Parts: sequence; structure tokens; C-alpha cells
Amino acid sequence: MSGAEALGAGRFVTRDGLCWLEPAALLMPGVRVAVTTRAGGVSLASREGLNLASHVGDEAERVAENRRRLRHALALPAEPCWLQQVHGIEVADADESHSVPPVADAAITLGAGVLAILTADCLPVVFVMPLRAATPGVRPLLGVAHAGWRGLVGGVLEATLARLEAAGGDLAGAVAWLGPAIGPAAFEVGDEVRAAFVAADSAAAAAFAPNARSRWQADLFLLARQRLARAGVPTVLGGGVCTVSDAARWYSYRRDARPGADTGRLATLVWQERVTL
Repeated sequence: MSGAEALGAGRFVTRDGLCWLEPAALLMPGVRVAVTTRAGGVSLASREGLNLASHVGDEAERVAENRRRLRHALALPAEPCWLQQVHGIEVADADESHSVPPVADAAITLGAGVLAILTADCLPVVFVMPLRAATPGVRPLLGVAHAGWRGLVGGVLEATLARLEAAGGDLAGAVAWLGPAIGPAAFEVGDEVRAAFVAADSAAAAAFAPNARSRWQADLFLLARQRLARAGVPTVLGGGVCTVSDAARWYSYRRDARPGADTGRLATLVWQERVTL
């Protein structure tokens, strides 16, 4: 069974018991993007649903089954390049051979790799960038980044773009898409977070609103858009889908995690469809 439901800049698609969010329109021909929801998995307790992370206390067999279901429902051309994420700015090359998941918070592929990052409130950002000297039929370069506030202020988006440009990508034709993340109504931070962003760019002050607790409500989506604009990305799509406000669909670390009971993780994936001759 399959179906679709519109949601702002994206649409939900259901197939084989799983449900995922896709951009409302193709970012570029042949490029697929999907953000998983909790639907269709076998994990239990605080990770109930389609948990795709192996580091949150889930049973290895359940994670493996969830990943198998994901590969089948999305008809992925290869196993995703899973990462060991540490809220840093390292960028992995998914086209290289990795005996274990690389320690990185972003990844790129120049070929047939399937990129994946895991989130539960942090912002997933997908990049599609054409080649500077592209010939007809040549596919674009792909990237994906895990952008919580530490990664954003540290430069994980800029690091990913730099790797794509170094591989021959044309920044002038780049497209970025923002997936679900903690929304500004739920993301309360302290002075130190605001100060870190404003020190790098005074315009970031617009992404912080004072609240009644003498703290700040931070807008990750706006902060990402500001940094992408400064980096020269001409087209930024998506954003605005809050993980905290919809417990039925999304895992949320801030909403659900507590000592001894971590929550599950969603996956944001980007890949190129197989070409059938």
C-alpha cells in the first residue's frame, strides 16, 4: 500500500507500513530525499517505532530489522553510509570504503552512495550541487549534514559545502533542503548559545526571542538559512516542521529522553535513483 499527504514544503508518503517525509518537489532530477517517521518499526519502550540508531540502547536485532524495512520500502540502491555523530563538523566521503561508521556529522557522495544522518531534534540539511563542468546526463553531487546548534555555530554546513565545491561542485546552482527539527516555540537556550551565534554574525540576533524565564527561544531554521545565505547557497527549501510538537510522528530528545531511557532517532537520507537503460 502507498499514499501521500501534503505538509507545507513536503509531503508524507506511506509504503509497506512505513511513512516518510519527502520534499514537495524534486530538488534536482533523479535525486531522492526521505526523512523517516516512527511508523512501521519494531523497536519498543521509549524508542517505540522505527528507531534507526544503534547507540540509544535499543536491541541490535530490532535496529537491523528497522534498517532492513527501510531499505526495502525506499528501494535503496545501496546500504546507507551511517555515521558516528558527535556534534562536530567533520565530513565523511561515502564513496570510500568504511569498515565501521566514520566519525563525522556530515557526508558527501559523488556517485551512487546513499547518505544518512540521524536526528531527534537537531536539524538535518540536504545538499544537491551540480558539477561546474557538467555534461548532459552527469548527475549532481550530494551532501547531508547534522546541524544542532553546536554544529551550526561550528560551521558544519560551510564544511559540507566546501567539500562539495572541492569535488567540482558549482555553488551557484546548489540547493539546500531543511528537514524536521525542534521548532522555535520549543527550543529554549541560554545566553551562551545566543552569544556564540551573535559573535559570528550580528544578524543572528533575529533568530532569538526572549522568554519569561530570562532565556531565549531559538529558531534553528532561521539560523541555518542565515548561514546558508552567507555561504552563497542560492536556493534553500523546507524547514518549519517541529519534531517536539508531534509525538506520533517524530522522535524528540528534548521531549522524551530521560536518564536510563533514551529516545529513538529518525533518519534523513539522500540518494540518486538507479538509471535503467
